[in-house]
Amino acid sequence: MKKTLKFFCMAAFVLAGTFSASAADKNIQVMSPDGHIVASITAGKTLSYSVFHDGNCLMKDSRIEMKLTDGTVYGGGKLQKFSRRSANETFRPVAYKRAEVRDHYNELTLSYKDCDVIFRAYDDCIAYRFVSKSKKPFKVKSETAEFNFAGDWNTWAGFSWNEFESSFENIYEYSALSAIHPEKLAFLPQMIDAPNGVKINIMESALYDYPGLYLQGDGSSTLHGVWPQRPKELEMGGYNNIQEVVKSRYDYLAECKAGEKFPWRIVAVTTRDIDMATNDIVYRLGDAPAKGSDFSWVMPGKVAWDWWNGFYVTGVDFVAGINNDTYKHFIDFASENNIEYIIMDDGWSQGGYSDLFHIVPEIDLEELVAYGNEKGVGIILWVGYYAFHRDMEHVCSHYSKMGIKGFKIDFMNRDDQLMVNFFTEAAGIAAKYHLVLDFHGAFKPHGLNRTYPNVLNYEGVFGLENMKWSGIEIDMPLNDVTFPYIRMASGVVDYTQGAMRNGSKSTYLKSREPMSQGTRCHQLGEYVIFDSPLCMLCDGPSAYRKEPECLSFISRIPTVFDETLGIDGKVGESVIMAKRSGDTWYVGGTTNWDPRDVSIDLGFLDSGSWKAEIYRDGANADRHATDFKHEFKDVKAGDKLDIHMASGGGFAIVLTR
Repeated sequence: MKKTLKFFCMAAFVLAGTFSASAADKNIQVMSPDGHIVASITAGKTLSYSVFHDGNCLMKDSRIEMKLTDGTVYGGGKLQKFSRRSANETFRPVAYKRAEVRDHYNELTLSYKDCDVIFRAYDDCIAYRFVSKSKKPFKVKSETAEFNFAGDWNTWAGFSWNEFESSFENIYEYSALSAIHPEKLAFLPQMIDAPNGVKINIMESALYDYPGLYLQGDGSSTLHGVWPQRPKELEMGGYNNIQEVVKSRYDYLAECKAGEKFPWRIVAVTTRDIDMATNDIVYRLGDAPAKGSDFSWVMPGKVAWDWWNGFYVTGVDFVAGINNDTYKHFIDFASENNIEYIIMDDGWSQGGYSDLFHIVPEIDLEELVAYGNEKGVGIILWVGYYAFHRDMEHVCSHYSKMGIKGFKIDFMNRDDQLMVNFFTEAAGIAAKYHLVLDFHGAFKPHGLNRTYPNVLNYEGVFGLENMKWSGIEIDMPLNDVTFPYIRMASGVVDYTQGAMRNGSKSTYLKSREPMSQGTRCHQLGEYVIFDSPLCMLCDGPSAYRKEPECLSFISRIPTVFDETLGIDGKVGESVIMAKRSGDTWYVGGTTNWDPRDVSIDLGFLDSGSWKAEIYRDGANADRHATDFKHEFKDVKAGDKLDIHMASGGGFAIVLTR
């Protein structure tokens, strides 16, 4: 049956290429290289497309269109011609989860008088974008992007807090498509639970000069694209006056340059949940770095962090806090454990919300930089968005000369055109001064970290920082095995894992000394699972020194890898991944509050003898979440490791020859 279907689709694919451009409506198909995914495009007075997987309709007659302020319509009118091409190339990314990315697709270009519309079919998605032919600048008045699903299926969606202003950190809600309230705006990615084990993710990439896409329901099985209009009036405001608040907007979405290339809109498809968590789609569709650019200086790594643990330093003769003694202590800890960076979070500058050049008197930043250099530890500074944005060039130049290695920029909380352009501009200026960036208060990754590999991480995830103020009503283990399939499908996440105070379902407490929900090994497994080229150690030096076995694992595991494999898992239930760096494999797993027994097939190993170093939940981890077992075992390729994950549990394994 599958061979027959593939033959039928291939025949349709070839036949579609013979249609005359004089017909009223053109029905043209583009098929993935493996033949499983087909986009069927109808080009007439309007432009729409349908998506099929193994012959089953996933989306039907979904209309796409752009309207300019001068009345021009992209995606309507007479189709002049269409052309095809295919590509099967590889490229080597910088600071990523695999050493090589394959870019293999079939492409269809529809040519109109005023624009091209490009469709690509990959083995894991359909993507399309508009490309303007305008010879002069123009404005986009509105856009239509429909996602008309073939059934009223269930969906996981995260919703914006206040229309188009959000930190993009919400926990996902699971409901029928038709049950989404029409006034709620879902940010991307959004996952749809289709029949036969198929999962669909709506994502976007190459978002460089255009507002971010949101999705809105209408009481049916259709989702409609919605975008924030371009801001007109802005003023300081929000949290501690650290943000810019939109006071009014223009009646159009974007001001565009001649020949503008618009974002890729993506319908990702998989029949195996775990493959969605390990995909390359958004990164793959991002623009390559400019020719001749050199990012060999970019150094990913781990970060000793002060804010979450509240300067957890004990047994010393100084008062811990925002002062040189404390940060030297963090630098010493990082140096002793081969940790590349420390972050100096909120509070190091006197006017941190509006001025980054007045440092508090308790801090001698130049002395700390020199001390870090002696110890081989770089310093990254937290900065508020407004203070950074208003003087980017000066801030980057000044602190680069001082020896600062990068910035953690916070509280952007928007993705209109002006804010999207800020991300690109900040990445470019930071790269000029050899500075790495970690975007917090940020929308989802969108391919910028391919274009500018000095962008090492993004927040935009409901991460562990939320456990500083949340009670047991927040189901964090469920979140931890949900967002890797949705939010992390679009790219890197700054979740900030690594808690050494761990609570079971019955012992977790909201406290000034924050805890994680789930077991100690749940935290260790996250270092394997979460894609974080700049990866936090959220707890303090004293907490880690009390746990040398766990610290040994955390300090050894890399943050970028040569190979990433999805082993097993299901959204909302569990995640198991394996990642290779050189000759060493790391395997990690986590579960929700349900205990789970898993059998890990080691068939991915090369032949020969291997040593498995295993961190697994202890016999009493369901009651005492800090309980774990550290053991060693000889294994070989093809063996199976049986692991029990306790309630909220997990595991981590290091495999060496």
